Amino acid sequence: MAKLKVAVFISSRGTNMQSLVRACQMPDFPAEITCVLSNNLEAAGLKFAAENSIPTRTIDHRDFSAREEFEAEITQYLTDLNIDLICLAGFMRLLTADFVNRWRDRILNIHPSLLPAFKGLHVHERAIESGARFTGCTVHYVRPEMDDGPIIAQAAVPILQEDTPEDLAARILEQEHRVYPLALRLVAENRVKIHGSRVIIERAEEESHSLINPKLEAI
Repeated sequence: MAKLKVAVFISSRGTNMQSLVRACQMPDFPAEITCVLSNNLEAAGLKFAAENSIPTRTIDHRDFSAREEFEAEITQYLTDLNIDLICLAGFMRLLTADFVNRWRDRILNIHPSLLPAFKGLHVHERAIESGARFTGCTVHYVRPEMDDGPIIAQAAVPILQEDTPEDLAARILEQEHRVYPLALRLVAENRVKIHGSRVIIERAEEESHSLINPKLEAI
């Protein structure tokens, strides 16, 4: 069966892109990274992609007078490559509803919280300040609303009492590098079905045990 053709969008170092590239380099992985696209010519992730023989393209949003023109250029490029799926990996541009709907159910995003909690920016600071004991990361289908859409996979990360936002971000990033390739594999294997706002995964291996923070001591 032909592998799913994936475009990864980045704006900076693209560490989640790197985790997807490494996963796709595995012989049995059902997807391939066809291109890495950035709106920033200086994005460090472009070098990594080139070193791994992945075509790159920079489409600078500042070269266009309107977001629609910028996105039209992107769509033409992806269409020419017969792209099946877009993975957003630190792409720091809001996409219009028209673009999202044009690619409906073919755009994935990863967000550093357990959605629907803590949408938007400064999520680690907000999670700590809220007093929550857990946060994490979420891979989801993209919808026009910010950080919204059916959830494919999540990883829970405890918030420790002495955590700084940087500490927490580093631990969550480790899980992002695990959960994004997992979600991509599930989609590429055609095991993900969208039912309204929910995702049903065929032949899912699910965790059944609970996590407690602070740790439950023997009584």
